[in-house]
Amino acid sequence: MRKHFSIVQYACAVCLIISSIMMVAYQVLTIADVANGLLMYVAQAFLLAGSIFGLDYYIKKIKDDFQS
Repeated sequence: MRKHFSIVQYACAVCLIISSIMMVAYQVLTIADVANGLLMYVAQAFLLAGSIFGLDYYIKKIKDDFQS
């Protein structure tokens, strides 16, 4: 069950990053500009994705330190 949860977390993080990049590319191609709201979405998407990857790594590192 835990492995399935990790896969879903990572998939959501990757989808967030991909969706933000795709939205920026679409807006640049259509109006040759990036709106402030979209920049906020990109920042939040990268922050959340980084938190998902970073927090999981941090927890694994702490567990390894306690087990050894």
